[in-house]
Amino acid sequence: MPVLIETRCLEKEFKTPVRDIKVLRGINLSIRQGERVAIVGTSGAGKTTLMHILGGLDHPSEGDVLFEGSDIYALRGAALDGFRNKTVGFVFQFHQLLPEFSALENVMMPLLIGGVRRSVALKQAAEVLSEVGLEERLTHKPGALSGGEQQRVAIARALVRQPRLLLADEPTGNLDSLTSDEILALLNQIHRSRGLTMIIVTHNQDLATSLDRVLQIEDGILAGDILN
Repeated sequence: MPVLIETRCLEKEFKTPVRDIKVLRGINLSIRQGERVAIVGTSGAGKTTLMHILGGLDHPSEGDVLFEGSDIYALRGAALDGFRNKTVGFVFQFHQLLPEFSALENVMMPLLIGGVRRSVALKQAAEVLSEVGLEERLTHKPGALSGGEQQRVAIARALVRQPRLLLADEPTGNLDSLTSDEILALLNQIHRSRGLTMIIVTHNQDLATSLDRVLQIEDGILAGDILN
């Protein structure tokens, strides 16, 4: 399969009043279209920072991030926002759902932001919520949903623009083992049906070893790259 996303000599440094903190150091990696990749490592190793840079959320200090051969950080302002909105789906550990809106309204939000007509957004959001098993929960607000159901809403929101790349940061981090297994099964089902490229930051060893490949980040360095 062709390479979808690639980094070259990627560096990230945060400046503080006391000292500069180098979080990523010379990361070179390539991920092929359709791969399922886990990023693992100790807390503070740079995993989430790497994910944010791969998704266009945070600029690198040095180096390049290429998506199908084009540097995403050559884009500026609305162009970079458009890349993220159309090409990348994000799932976060704490769901980040808007509590005052229903599941359906939360999932519609990226479509409405992208200029899709409300009637079309409504139909597409309902379809993807059905895909993740929540067709009976469309009108429920996050507070009326279980943790696993909230994460399914978050996954549906990430999928609704039909992204090429799904980035997930600890998607099972706050869930019990049974619900974690259900979310993992759902992610694998989505991978099979949509052919998505998935990059998942996780401390869950079972989740990591179930994917195609495991990248080990330690002290900002790519310390391991293992095919499962």
